[in-house]
Amino acid sequence: MEPDVLVVGAGPTGLVLSLWLARMGVRVRVVDKAPHAGTTSRAVGVHARTLELYEPLELTEPLLADGIKARRVNLWAKGHHAAQVELLAGADLSRYPYMLVYPQDRHEALLESRLREAGIEVERGVEVTALDGTTATLSTGERVTAKFVAGCDGAHSVVRHALGAEFAGGTYEHVFYVADVNATGSVMNGEINIAFDDADFIAAFPLDASTRVRLIGQLAREGDKMTWDDVPQHILERLQIQVTTVNWFSSYKVHHRVASKFGDGARFLLGDAAHIHSPVGGQGMNTGIGDAINLAWKLAAVVHGRAGDDLLATYSDERMPFAKALVATTDRAFEVVASESRIARALRNDVIPHLLPVATKFEATRRFAFRTVSQIEIEYRSSPLSSGHAGHVHGGDRLPWLRAADNFAPLHTLDWQVHVYGEASQELRDACAELHVPLHVFGWTDAAHDAGFAESAAYFVRPDGYVGLAARQPHELAPYWDSRHIRP
Repeated sequence: MEPDVLVVGAGPTGLVLSLWLARMGVRVRVVDKAPHAGTTSRAVGVHARTLELYEPLELTEPLLADGIKARRVNLWAKGHHAAQVELLAGADLSRYPYMLVYPQDRHEALLESRLREAGIEVERGVEVTALDGTTATLSTGERVTAKFVAGCDGAHSVVRHALGAEFAGGTYEHVFYVADVNATGSVMNGEINIAFDDADFIAAFPLDASTRVRLIGQLAREGDKMTWDDVPQHILERLQIQVTTVNWFSSYKVHHRVASKFGDGARFLLGDAAHIHSPVGGQGMNTGIGDAINLAWKLAAVVHGRAGDDLLATYSDERMPFAKALVATTDRAFEVVASESRIARALRNDVIPHLLPVATKFEATRRFAFRTVSQIEIEYRSSPLSSGHAGHVHGGDRLPWLRAADNFAPLHTLDWQVHVYGEASQELRDACAELHVPLHVFGWTDAAHDAGFAESAAYFVRPDGYVGLAARQPHELAPYWDSRHIRP
């Protein structure tokens, strides 16, 4: 039987897309040109929003059990410990007020094992050599026709090429490295450490509580076969880092590009196929996963006849503006981290290590930083799917989380639902019954008020946990649903 969706690429983006689709009863086929799953990776950070979105797939607990919760960052300047910055930024914002350090290779292995449990095997060593509409020619000689094709196939995407999408941007001149090592020294403290020097930097992410760490830094020269021996030693010596074992090493260049379009109605680009940017803030993998979940529920709705094809256009409407803003933001931050200019050096060595600790003493600053880096701040207020506001919550906002009420628990159904914080009128109950939409009523509390909810207003929540409609009156629900050609 031909698949509903052909997923090209089995990195985290493609695997999460496939898992979500399989959970929603969509027939999926996954191919990847690599002969085997990756055993090395650059991405190590899993942010709060990703952990939230993983809850319905029952992926969050395995990650937490095997990862390291990074709650603070140590800043170093010219070999001296300059500051320690707390990442914990208001436990009322998310159930996961930290960054989880969890290497991408282990992450992918977990995702693929779950996909296998769902009866879907990644077809390794199978490349899409041509794509005509939604008919793919595979390197095995087989031709596969799907209803939809999802390009999760990285920076050299064959799906993007078939779409004719431009990939404007550029490449930074510097060469960087990532290394998985065993070491001793000042940065082996189970926390994130970032060190700046005159013309260099190094970031260290703990992979266990003692000796294993992921190092990311800058190389002084470019070559075809760079090794650990090419890593500048002065910054390591200043930090007294003694590397005992290099488990693996890789060098790379950093690009910043965004595709000119994210889809054409039947074929879509996600993750690195759609956007690539600097690793500042650890946003890349998490952004690709966000792409996958945004598109997955929309594809499932269309495949099952519960929505019109125009729903799929909202994928680009919602994810492209965020990708462009992210590339611009990380681009500016990266210039500070990597530039050799006198101003950038002064910022790295003299300003940031001293100003940042002062700024983060204020709760408002820490909350802003956490909301931004963790991706819980992402909103789709300008989307065609977003309408209204009640209290401080607008259509397009992530549903605010309430610890005591555990209002994220109903989201595990991966379906539309209505939330009320206060009392639900009989008119609202009748409207939800007529629409066949579940209604969840939570008591009105100070926490609900502080989170921005309006008492007894109705919040029409999407399958991905974002508010579609924030309404004061129950009669607004049906027109919202009908005008967007969505059915229960």
